[in-house]
Amino acid sequence: MLEIDRLVKSYSQQGGEPLRVLSIRRFAMAAGERTALTGPSGSGKSTLLHLIAGILRSTEGTIRLLGKTLEDTGEAELDRFRAAHIGYVFQSFNLLPGFTALENVLVAMRFGSNLSRSDRKGRAIELLNKVGLGNRLHHRPSQLSQGEQQRVSIARALANRPSLVLADEPTASLDLANAMRVFELLTNACEEAGAALLLCTHDLELAGRMERQVQMRELSEGGD
Repeated sequence: MLEIDRLVKSYSQQGGEPLRVLSIRRFAMAAGERTALTGPSGSGKSTLLHLIAGILRSTEGTIRLLGKTLEDTGEAELDRFRAAHIGYVFQSFNLLPGFTALENVLVAMRFGSNLSRSDRKGRAIELLNKVGLGNRLHHRPSQLSQGEQQRVSIARALANRPSLVLADEPTASLDLANAMRVFELLTNACEEAGAALLLCTHDLELAGRMERQVQMRELSEGGD
């Protein structure tokens, strides 16, 4: 489902050698697999997720997702592909502050869903009900707790029935009780939808609950 080969991300430095921030020899995930990505801050976890999502472009190497080579894909086509096949759960939620919980989910469906407007609304309400926010549909982010905002972001990530969900430290800003609740919601929702899940986390207890754990240090040294 996901194959990465000899991936490098570097940034130019004025008057110096390029700064290499990520180097991965090989990494792969199967359909429906749930993998925890661990490693210290600065090891490139978020960069890897951004590259897989096509938010960043690699310097070298290839990323193939569902048979598509992202490096060979133009920006407009990549935007459509991302919307249709990738769900992203951000650490900082990235909700639109002027939109309600329902509207935040619906806006994601404008770009990657083939459903009619009424069917999109029905699915958005269904997802928000599943994450326990059926009574918060018309609340804006400022009216929601951090845990509730993260649950909105999970519903949004699943809105277009993605094949892959990328979650970047989704529990980092939450207390222990909410962190466990959000983690269980995310993993259960991905399992129910048949979506693969790649989750970045510093929490080794949460990582241990996933099917597979991979350290970024191992990837940089060429581990599979």
